[in-house]
Amino acid sequence: MNEGLIPRRYAKALYKVGADRGDNDALYARMKALDAAFADTPGMKDVVSNPFVPTDDKIALLCSAVSVVSSAKGGDDATFVDFMRLLAENRRIGMVREIAAAYLDVYRKAKNIKLVKVTSAAPLSADSEARLRKLIASHLGGATMEYSGTTDPALIGGFTVTVDSERLDASIRNDLKELRLKLIQ
Repeated sequence: MNEGLIPRRYAKALYKVGADRGDNDALYARMKALDAAFADTPGMKDVVSNPFVPTDDKIALLCSAVSVVSSAKGGDDATFVDFMRLLAENRRIGMVREIAAAYLDVYRKAKNIKLVKVTSAAPLSADSEARLRKLIASHLGGATMEYSGTTDPALIGGFTVTVDSERLDASIRNDLKELRLKLIQ
């Protein structure tokens, strides 16, 4: 089966349930935390996919990874816990990270949120970062941006801006690479 189709279907269904219950903002925060937990703990995927680990333990692990009390009966966490149980019942708990990523995409598309990542060779001053944010925001139109900034000394100088899957590379490293390619031709 197409593993991309299944996560998208579950994500869309969760988004609809979240909209009905008014929980989408809380679910978005939980799914971001869940995705981050998988990124920070590589062995977590193996535990969740292991058929010998009891289902209740998997649900408890996932809930604790995002600081949810698994016995929640109401409120924002109930939808998340119910969804984890549904995944377990349908034997899709092993796909929870892919489903979380698909949910993040569905939510961002519905709320017109763009992921913006700026990587610079050195830390940006507060003024430079504010000007860069303002410039990026003007190019995004009415979209909201989720901004993150990092440094990478390998860029030598300049910066890169990634908006969703588009990338602008204004780094010295990229300029040197292009110059080298021109000299080779």
